[in-house]
Amino acid sequence: MNEITSNGTTRQPDKINGEPEAVQKPWFCVALSPSGTIFKGGAESAAGFLEMLNGATIAWVDYVTNDFDAEAPNVASQLGFSSQLVSLLLSAPHSEYQDFDTEMGMKIPSIQVRLLEVHPYPLLLLVRKNFILTIHPLNIDRRFNRLRRYAETFLKKIPVNAIMPDKLTMLVMRIIDENNDRNFEHLREIEELGDKLNASMIDPNISRAELGPEIYRMKHALIVYLNALWDTVNVLHTLRYGDAELITDDPILLNKLGILADDVSRQIGLAEHMSEVLASGLEVLQSIYNNQLQSLNNRLALLMIYLTIIGTAVLVPNTLATVLGNSVFDIGTKDLWWYLILMIGSTVIATGFVYWWLRRQGWIPKKMD
Repeated sequence: MNEITSNGTTRQPDKINGEPEAVQKPWFCVALSPSGTIFKGGAESAAGFLEMLNGATIAWVDYVTNDFDAEAPNVASQLGFSSQLVSLLLSAPHSEYQDFDTEMGMKIPSIQVRLLEVHPYPLLLLVRKNFILTIHPLNIDRRFNRLRRYAETFLKKIPVNAIMPDKLTMLVMRIIDENNDRNFEHLREIEELGDKLNASMIDPNISRAELGPEIYRMKHALIVYLNALWDTVNVLHTLRYGDAELITDDPILLNKLGILADDVSRQIGLAEHMSEVLASGLEVLQSIYNNQLQSLNNRLALLMIYLTIIGTAVLVPNTLATVLGNSVFDIGTKDLWWYLILMIGSTVIATGFVYWWLRRQGWIPKKMD
């Protein structure tokens, strides 16, 4: 494997079994030996560093997979973890924490955002006497690439004389903090998408049928994101107050775990605030739609008024003409003068009466008076 001396004077390209690491390999290991030498590198299998793990003072092993559910139990068993521990973690629908004294495990979400699709993929942290194993799907944006690169630097900062629970706790916090940082970065993506959605809300030409599903997707994305953050907080609180044998009792380190939980809580607050802003935007949008609907109703009411007045002006003389045109009434050309007066007079009187009645009822806007 790649070897780096404790004073940092020698640095070679990452390799395992003498083979340079050109691309990210599924297995990665960084370990600190009792002599202060740090081993770091990637491998295609765990066989290359199993012996080195047994003699390390502290180590981190990372494994990425395309088939998380199928490979996680086998990967964990290769490094000595019990099948019961892994099965309990994998069967949990959300976050999970299990402590078996000599080994412990946690499952926390690794959030991935693609457009408005939020996916909380699982990240397993398995802890034994002197090392931590992390297992996660390959499609969560290679989130530990940076941590892999600077892993030996972090191990050097762990005090040599610290007891093993303290060392393991420091490494656990560093891994969880890196995962949280990447989760928080995705909140910015959701905010940018939310801002575009707010811009669409004020567009009067956008289709309501198109906008409705987008609003639902945004709300759903925020709910999934918030649930994932709450899962992380639950694990951090359990880790801090669970009194596990493999976790430190040092109050200073436990307070740092509390700080990690507080950071996640602040992100929850930001996400909830964004949800409130979106909700207020929905209220404004609903007000706009209500105003548009009211305006349409007013126009329809005005149209009905016009039709009522016009209908009166047409129906009254038409009705009189129909009645007087009956053979019972012997109306000839000599009756034309009073016939016209009757028609015109009845039309004017009926139309005027309808107009007066509609205005008295308040159905005619003032601008028509």
